[in-house]
Amino acid sequence: MDLTGKQKRYLRSLAVTMRPVVLIGKAGLTNEILDSIRSAVDSRELIKVQILQNSETVVDEVAEMCENMGFEVVQTIGRNLVIFKVASLMKNRKISTEVQDI
Repeated sequence: MDLTGKQKRYLRSLAVTMRPVVLIGKAGLTNEILDSIRSAVDSRELIKVQILQNSETVVDEVAEMCENMGFEVVQTIGRNLVIFKVASLMKNRKISTEVQDI
């Protein structure tokens, strides 16, 4: 799903009050981290990922990996990313129905 500017702005406004769901530490981007990102996005649709200061992982690397997995990177600020994807289960589609109406 390609997002328009208004849709991205709406998602960014929702993400302001969110706490990071996935934290990337000094182990970097492991398969476990990628699996947790996948499961969190599938159940919540919109998540915030934070790269901790002791990690050598770069934000651009995480954003590229997320885009390769089919997620939409809505915003990157410093060491934080906001990621969106429409949930595969209909019962988890709350935000995506609002985004489609915009």
